[in-house]
Amino acid sequence: MEKILTFIQQPWPWWVSGPLIAYVMFSLLYFGKGFGISTNFKTVCCMLGSCKVSDFFCFNWRDQVWNLMFIIGVVLGGFVAAHYLTPDMTVAISASTVNDLKEIGIVNPGTSYLPEEIFGSDNIWSLRSLVFLVGGGFLVGFGTRYANGCTSGHAISGLSNLQYWSLIAVVGFFIGGLLMTHLILPYLIAL
Repeated sequence: MEKILTFIQQPWPWWVSGPLIAYVMFSLLYFGKGFGISTNFKTVCCMLGSCKVSDFFCFNWRDQVWNLMFIIGVVLGGFVAAHYLTPDMTVAISASTVNDLKEIGIVNPGTSYLPEEIFGSDNIWSLRSLVFLVGGGFLVGFGTRYANGCTSGHAISGLSNLQYWSLIAVVGFFIGGLLMTHLILPYLIAL
């Protein structure tokens, strides 16, 4: 039992997780389904009666129940992994990234997934944290709607369906991530 627990607590190698993702995508293609986390927000809005306000939310939400079960599994799986399968909360990051993070004000990079300087209980109501949480949440929501899908929907499902617009969206995600990391993040940390 201890060997199984040790195996589960380690990151899975690409040759296990990659084929599992491919299997899920082939299954979705076979059954004519699409994948994306943001679809669940649309489904929940429809369930709560938003179709009375906007035609965008008018569809048969019962066809998306499987996707709601998926998101419930993601949340429960994340909880179980964080509380029971993670022996150590330190993050393995390169020495150059540690130095870069220290230069912009993160004191102990890699000691946890969420830096205390931004997300700690003492800093959660600071201007910096509000910019990250509220501003970032707005930009993610707007971007998801504008791109007609989220990163997982475009990068996993859209690209596996050979959708041209998903390729453009994924390239945009990478460009945006690089711009944020190298040009915008250092100024937000300094707030």
